[in-house]
Amino acid sequence: MTDETFSSDTPETNAAPALVGALRIAAYVKNLPDRPGVYRMMNAKGDVLYVGKANSLKKRVTSYTKPNAQSFRIAKMISETAEMLFITTESATEALLLESNLIKRLKPRYNVVFRDDKSFPNILLRTDHEFPQILKHRGARSAQGVYFGPFASAGAVNVTLNTLQRAFLLRSCSDAVFANRTRPCLLYQIKRCSGPCVGRVEPKAYGELVQEGKDFLTGKSRAVQEELAQQMHAASEEMQFETAAQLRDRIRAMSNILSRQGINPTSFSDADVFALHREGGESCVQVFFFRAGQNWGNRPFFPRHAKDVESGEILSSFIGQFYDQRQAPPLLLLSEDIPESDLMAEALCTRSGYKVEIAVPARGEKKEIVTAATTNARAQLARSQAESATQRELLEGVAETFGLEAPPTRIEVYDNSHIQGTNAVGAMIVAGPDGFEKKEYRKFNIKSEDITPGDDFGMMREVLLRRFGRLIREAAEAENGETPGKTEKDKAETDKWTKWPDLVLIDGGPGQVNAVHEALEELGVEDAVIVGVAKGPDREAGREHFYRRGHEPFRLDPKSAVLFYLQRLRDESHRFAIGTHRKKRAKAMGASPLDEIAGVGAARKRALLAHFGSARGVSTAALADLLGVSGVSEALAKKIFDFFHPGG
Repeated sequence: MTDETFSSDTPETNAAPALVGALRIAAYVKNLPDRPGVYRMMNAKGDVLYVGKANSLKKRVTSYTKPNAQSFRIAKMISETAEMLFITTESATEALLLESNLIKRLKPRYNVVFRDDKSFPNILLRTDHEFPQILKHRGARSAQGVYFGPFASAGAVNVTLNTLQRAFLLRSCSDAVFANRTRPCLLYQIKRCSGPCVGRVEPKAYGELVQEGKDFLTGKSRAVQEELAQQMHAASEEMQFETAAQLRDRIRAMSNILSRQGINPTSFSDADVFALHREGGESCVQVFFFRAGQNWGNRPFFPRHAKDVESGEILSSFIGQFYDQRQAPPLLLLSEDIPESDLMAEALCTRSGYKVEIAVPARGEKKEIVTAATTNARAQLARSQAESATQRELLEGVAETFGLEAPPTRIEVYDNSHIQGTNAVGAMIVAGPDGFEKKEYRKFNIKSEDITPGDDFGMMREVLLRRFGRLIREAAEAENGETPGKTEKDKAETDKWTKWPDLVLIDGGPGQVNAVHEALEELGVEDAVIVGVAKGPDREAGREHFYRRGHEPFRLDPKSAVLFYLQRLRDESHRFAIGTHRKKRAKAMGASPLDEIAGVGAARKRALLAHFGSARGVSTAALADLLGVSGVSEALAKKIFDFFHPGG
């Protein structure tokens, strides 16, 4: 793969914008190779308008030199194009993979963009311990063990894990908790764990439970149930009624999982189902996950695209981006054909390392499953459009309430949290037409030593100074093109900071509002709309007062939908601030002075605490006592002693 910049000598012209863009593009054509690759079309500001792939860069780009033969959307894109960048690849498959990666990362305006919120959860059965642990896992598969998934949601994983604990009695506790138990925990008492931490089950018997759990999760559920049923009947015949009752409960737990899964196919084992439904210029793609012949949930997605994009292009672009950081199963079932499906299958095969088949079933069980997914997509899109209409009405009401020129597209809400000034944090949440934008949330550790502990005005002032100070700085750098050395990740982070809010809500009254205005005036920001939301004298919901500088305080009708919406925003900022504070406080409570000593890692820290009972015990220990701890050398013992006895 080669990243190349091909020169262009753009002629000066007074022609129509589309023709000017076409002439700019034509200037690149003479230098382009007849090879596969990816191209980026950018406007005068350097924003990426479109990312495309081509079997032949020369032929594909040449097609853009004829704007009259294009749709309105493409002609408009051509008119905005000021520059193009090209990357040649070894094959069309490599170009497709790169195109999907760039679209997902850059989110160009004229592409179909898959808005991915987070990775899908899995169930992990760790194999790096004598008694394997079963747990929920999200992210890179770096831990040693067997992974089962993906599941559609954390809720689906939690339900399955709880039932698996009842069915197979596998431990879920961490290794640290496991190593320090002296008596069975509550999970053992309620029959969700076999108690390996305190020797209530032998390693061999626990290994059998682990194997049964693996068999169940890999589609051998019927065989496992039949085996347990035989054991239950045998125990009953031998008058071992307690054992029989335990086996009965385990069988019921497994049946509970299977009954929750709904559709469980018999004609295939591992597959993902993609069903597209379009209406009103919007689309919903419903994705069902089937693994080991079991339905592990479904999730709707709403890709962003122009109204005139073909359905096949939407589905194809969505699938390419969906598997950019994920591994595809051996079978994809689609509701309709996609262009170049063979190329997509080859690209997914290249990424996964095994054959991937893409099919549009016409009959049978597979067709029934795709039809069910399409029905779900239709219903989900209808709900989403209804919610969007309600959201638009609410934002219009917010604009009318605060005298904004247009419904706000970005509302930032700020709050602070602390306990008598300790572990103080500021929090910012973001909301807009699509609801809460959780990827845009920010937390601020209060750093100023000049702020009196508990000074809410001072904390709010610091948070807004830092937020808008960086906003101004990053926006200026982006406008001046001063970020060429930054990585794509840095640029994405910069993009999040350079979005100006249409409305700023703060939790507080006139004091907080004045503190915020003074902070922004220092930065030269004078046109921000700042509103303080304060509860009434009895802190009763529904009696909120709204404060703006230069305006009289006012209240809204207690039954107003806009008031309920503003309360939700305020409550969400409060939730996020408190959660951030609690995490910071918990981390501080768990901190130890031993963490500050170079050479004292997790293992030696555990050994020191186990030997002396506490960090305080370590701090008062003599040098000779430190030398008696396993794994502590003479040099390290001296370093630890000197840390707690400087100058001694």
